Amino acid sequence: MRVVRSRLAGIAGKAQTGITGFDEITRGGLPHGRTTLLSGGPGSGKTIFGLQFLIYGAQACSEPGIFVAFEESSKRIVKNFESFGWPLAALQRKSFSFIDAQPSSELIHSGNFDLGGMLAALSAKTRQIGARRVVFDALDVVLSMLPDATARKREIRRLHDWLMVNHVSGLITAKVDAEDGIHLANHHFGFLQFMVDCSVVLNHRVNLGVSQRSIRVQKFRGSSFNEDESPFVIGAKGFDVAIARKADLGNGKASFARVTSGVKRLDTMLGGGYYRGASVLITGLPGTAKTTLSGAFAESSCQRGERTMFVSFDSDSGQVVRNLKSVNIQLTPYLKSGCLKMVSARNIAGNAETLLVHMKRLVTEHRARCLVIDPVSTLSKAGNELTAHAVAERLLDWAKFEGITLVCTSLVDEASNQSQYGAGTPLQISTLADTWIHLNYLVQSGERNRGISIIKSRGTAHSNQVRELILSDAGVTLADIYTAGGEVLMGTLRWEKERAELVAQEVADVGSRLKRVSLEAEEAILRVRAKSLQSELEAKQIEKALLLRTAQSRKREFAGARARMRKLRGADAPQQGRR
Repeated sequence: MRVVRSRLAGIAGKAQTGITGFDEITRGGLPHGRTTLLSGGPGSGKTIFGLQFLIYGAQACSEPGIFVAFEESSKRIVKNFESFGWPLAALQRKSFSFIDAQPSSELIHSGNFDLGGMLAALSAKTRQIGARRVVFDALDVVLSMLPDATARKREIRRLHDWLMVNHVSGLITAKVDAEDGIHLANHHFGFLQFMVDCSVVLNHRVNLGVSQRSIRVQKFRGSSFNEDESPFVIGAKGFDVAIARKADLGNGKASFARVTSGVKRLDTMLGGGYYRGASVLITGLPGTAKTTLSGAFAESSCQRGERTMFVSFDSDSGQVVRNLKSVNIQLTPYLKSGCLKMVSARNIAGNAETLLVHMKRLVTEHRARCLVIDPVSTLSKAGNELTAHAVAERLLDWAKFEGITLVCTSLVDEASNQSQYGAGTPLQISTLADTWIHLNYLVQSGERNRGISIIKSRGTAHSNQVRELILSDAGVTLADIYTAGGEVLMGTLRWEKERAELVAQEVADVGSRLKRVSLEAEEAILRVRAKSLQSELEAKQIEKALLLRTAQSRKREFAGARARMRKLRGADAPQQGRR
């Protein structure tokens, strides 16, 4: 078991369990130096809880522990829990010990025994290893063999007094009625719940054919705790209690870095792409290219050198890679390099909580910075709707807390797709996502075409337009939606309308050119005529000037001739003035 010191290590009066989520519920762990009752039905995980509590104490808190087994032998317990990878053998040599306290058949038959001998051996072992934690597993098995209620109460008080005197953190496990998961199997042991300082109840139910496990702290003297029932799973490392991480998100840190969606025009619509560490939800009917957009994001993430995980609930990884290759999304090179890990979640059995735990473990092991889940709505089939929604909510919170860029797809039904852009998503997580992209169909003239729109994108300016999503062997691209007469056209109708408009435009261009040529010819004729008239005007002006000069010349010549004639005649000379 990997040991990680918790932030709650410094809380006084608490013994940490090392169980993910449980220490947060109890604000630090079980009461230190006091007694806790852990009750649950068969298969609810009581023994696992007790062992994990002891192993974590020995490894991380320097508190040696003793496991007192009243039902199964220590060898059998060690054999049963080898799969968890806990170092039981190594710990048994110095800080961990088993005490086999199964009553023999002779004592059971006679009913003449008590816990005195076992407590004496326990005291010696406690002094030997300096034990600070003790687990009494299946105490009810022994108590049920005592002859009467008085004897049972006497032995329980004996055990309780021993725990108080030795000031060790004690954990007592007991069976409960599998039907209600609350009351002890035998009502004579009910007073145990009133004697202990802390009472924890484990439940294991089957809801609609799906196994559901939950844990609830019934009481905790002197401490606040989360009173609600919390789901848990038993994973590869033991207990994993699911709690919301919203309280951890208030660190005031938010990345302003952008990462590409893998589709250039979609980045433009988003004002630069997704925010790093954001949660992106892609909704739509089957076949609207949700997986394709997710694959484009995964490819672009690997191109940046960021480790990426692609979790598919619909198809095997090989089929996903093959299908994406048809639209020029090449994932094979990144699978070979180890940058990309493909997971087929169809092979993971269990409820929604189990799926979440497996995904978190796989992402952590792969050290992924980008995560694709296709589709996340499958979680609704692995448990009741309320549980699945809570799991999806914790998934988004966990990814945000870890700084993982998460892209989820979700199926929507036909009615919600046509009314409120997929508001009826099975998990109702559209309000939690930072970016919500919706894909839909437009059926016209026997064709089905895809449309894409951005419903919301927090913190970014984004396009309000609907674009046509086009898939081809060259890749994924977006085209502007074409409207004519108030109707949206896609596919062949759009091509035909564009071709008709193109022909009409070409005809208009030819007519315009012909008209321009005609006008230029008329202009040339007018220019020639204007030049001819200008020449004629200039000729007339010259002729007029010539006539004027001729007339003046003749007048002067006539006047000069008359003057010479008068001079020649003498009599015609001008007379002098008379007296």
